[in-house]
Amino acid sequence: MNYFGNKEFDFSFLEEGLTARDVLEQKINEASLSGNKDAFYVADLGDIVKKHVRWFKALPRVTPFYAVKCNDSKAIVKILAILGAGFDCASKNEIQFVQSFGVSPERIIYANPCKQDSHIRYAASGGVEKLTFDCESELVTVARNHPNAKLVLRITTDDPKAVCQANSKFGAPLKICRTLMQRAKELNLEIIGVCFHVGNRCTDPQRFVQAVSDARYVFDMGAEFGFNMSLLDIGGGFSGTEDTKLKFEEVTSVINPALDKYFPKDSGVQIIAEPGRYYVASAFTIAVNIITKKVIVTEQTGSDGDDPSYAKTFMYYVNDGFYGSFSCTLYDRAHVKPLLQKKPKMDEKYFPSSIWGPTCNIDDRIIERCDLPELQVGEWMLFENMGAYTEVASSTFNGFQRPSIFYVISRPYWQLIHDIKEHGILPEYLQLGEAK
Repeated sequence: MNYFGNKEFDFSFLEEGLTARDVLEQKINEASLSGNKDAFYVADLGDIVKKHVRWFKALPRVTPFYAVKCNDSKAIVKILAILGAGFDCASKNEIQFVQSFGVSPERIIYANPCKQDSHIRYAASGGVEKLTFDCESELVTVARNHPNAKLVLRITTDDPKAVCQANSKFGAPLKICRTLMQRAKELNLEIIGVCFHVGNRCTDPQRFVQAVSDARYVFDMGAEFGFNMSLLDIGGGFSGTEDTKLKFEEVTSVINPALDKYFPKDSGVQIIAEPGRYYVASAFTIAVNIITKKVIVTEQTGSDGDDPSYAKTFMYYVNDGFYGSFSCTLYDRAHVKPLLQKKPKMDEKYFPSSIWGPTCNIDDRIIERCDLPELQVGEWMLFENMGAYTEVASSTFNGFQRPSIFYVISRPYWQLIHDIKEHGILPEYLQLGEAK
């Protein structure tokens, strides 16, 4: 039942009653005893399986095509491949990577509307046919390199309050879709569907409703041109944590009626989505160690005649930062929050503090201001919900290496993966109940 191989992944089973947090504490104790206090992740693979079960309960008509760019951990891709998910790839290397796990071309969508010739040719050679586009020049590029592609037109739609607005870069306005379809006809290209992306961490589920409605309009337009419109891709934008105002089921409870209205079950349209953070955000926790501490004492001017008082602020330097796992604070607009490994005392005083990364760059700051009790060099900070756009976007700037990842999984979830791999259990099985 070991599909990963100990040489490739360092993972362990969670014994009954233990959690991923317990393993993290064990690793901290081991690191403290050995003196090797490098930053590290603990990733709960069972959380990935749980999210997959939850997906099919909430969106039974929508097949997830995992967005590899969000977290390209081999363990994550391997598990999702076994579970039968599709994959949203953005480049030649991502396609190659996913196919190395035996994923068939039909389970891949090349969902980058801006592609270079060599990458398109690679997709064609590997049998990947579903490609997105949103402009005329991309049609010309595809026609030159992959004339048998099955194209998916990405349309503009957006949640202006989304944390990251996807359509500032991609998407075709509805008013030019007819022109694009006419050009595709002239180039003898086939358009099979429509896709959109409302933006990361969507805050307004009605944006999905409008986007699905717009997609229906474009579907009908495609039919006028003689295209066999058979694929709807509702993109990403689904939260992967519980600390958001808009919960996953709140969004899906709005999406499902819209799909049934505009693309009823008997329409024959395949519906997919491109979740990324939904699957991986909450599975990863990172532990970082305080390597340096500075105390800043500021004189506070008192009233006339009063003696001056002094205030302390603290600067903590930890062994991962802005150029590593915490690049998410820029690229993904993430707001990270430290948890202390040692619980503070009830009456402990808190001080204004800032948290900095280890590099020599002055912008390597994780948190500008937070209130913390006074901490010491060698103590640990924990950051939860660190699975999305973190390690995958990190660098080795200044020679600092990426943190190790320790994978854990409970035996019931491992058994569920085994059952699906060995017996080809269909997604409908997952709707019957979650493993515990």
